[in-house]
Amino acid sequence: MTSTTEQPAAQTIDIRHLSTAQLQALGVSQLAYVKQVIVGGVTAFAIHAADGTQMAVADDCAVAVAAIREHEMVAAMVH
Repeated sequence: MTSTTEQPAAQTIDIRHLSTAQLQALGVSQLAYVKQVIVGGVTAFAIHAADGTQMAVADDCAVAVAAIREHEMVAAMVH
């Protein structure tokens, strides 16, 4: 006797009809951005989640990008 498990059908979502909250959550776990900031009069690089939540601050931009990649996320720069 063979048992088959059905997979749920993929759902198509029209992104033009996403709510503001749904749009803000899009990519939060996959994307982070680096923004140059001044901390105590010194240039630093803040790492933010896609929704704007600050996650960390690094002394060097390359270190910030490496930290993002180490966590299997995609890095983006904000100027």
